[in-house]
Amino acid sequence: MAHPLFRLFGGSNRKTFDSIVPRRTFDDVILPPATKRALDLALAQVTTHDLVFRRWGLAERHPGGTALAFNFAGPSGTGKTICAEAIAHALGRRLMVVRYAELESVWMGETPKNVSAIFRIASEEGAVLFFDEADAIASRRSTTVDQGVLRETNTVVNVLLQELERFGGVVIFATNMAVNFDPAFERRIRTHVLFEMPGPAERAVIWRVQMHPTRTPLADDVDFDALASKYEVSGGDIRNAVLKAALLAASEDVPDEEKRIHQRHLIAGIEDVLGGRRVMRQNLQEQSPSGEATARQEIEQALGALVARRTAVAVGLSAAAVVVALAALVVAVF
Repeated sequence: MAHPLFRLFGGSNRKTFDSIVPRRTFDDVILPPATKRALDLALAQVTTHDLVFRRWGLAERHPGGTALAFNFAGPSGTGKTICAEAIAHALGRRLMVVRYAELESVWMGETPKNVSAIFRIASEEGAVLFFDEADAIASRRSTTVDQGVLRETNTVVNVLLQELERFGGVVIFATNMAVNFDPAFERRIRTHVLFEMPGPAERAVIWRVQMHPTRTPLADDVDFDALASKYEVSGGDIRNAVLKAALLAASEDVPDEEKRIHQRHLIAGIEDVLGGRRVMRQNLQEQSPSGEATARQEIEQALGALVARRTAVAVGLSAAAVVVALAALVVAVF
């Protein structure tokens, strides 16, 4: 059993992933045609994997790198997580969802062990392994390793690459910052799928499918095509806007049987979503002379956040060491 102090500071007993039974399918996501074709190709590689590597003997010629690793890259809210779940559903397997914030440990050497354990469990269960926000764990290795945190980061990436070479299952990486990936992942990832923002036609369908076909009370003035044409947003934004609109309509001071979701509610909902996005990007906009953050600034801010986070890990290591030393002193005294 792990020491209580070890558990307190995030030792190996901490849960590092979520294992779920997938319920959503490809029918639950509206994608641009190019993204849909790329996903069809990815799924075809999974279903023909046994034929190619077992029956056709290519596994004997290529014993390493038989993992089916896919990279889902694109903006937030474009359907990456839903499609990972849909692939697991199509294969009849569980989906193991891993986020770096849960995988990372303040204990030096513990995070690489967590990575190895994740792959071992996925192999034992035959689960589809899904790394959300994967650029955090698969980030570029540093050539300057004077600090322990940087050495630990490089070790994590090395272990991840080694596990990918040995793994024979399905691994999906999802990121909206693919530029941060270490170049070594390029040859180990079988297919890269670009999740683009939906066009007007896809957005109109996304607006429509958020509503229950028979139970959601829509007013006659609702115009999904107008919303899709005016607001260039992601599917995730539309989902949030519909929920906000429904709450607005439900809170009006009229009898429940007279309540309807009107166009004004949907407009207020999406405007609120966009307003929240502007607040979140305020700092970036202030840094840009034109009032709009450039792609370079966004990348630099993301890298800065990553460095700050790993610096915090180093501080946590120091604090943990002090606590352990104090505990040892107390035991020695008494």
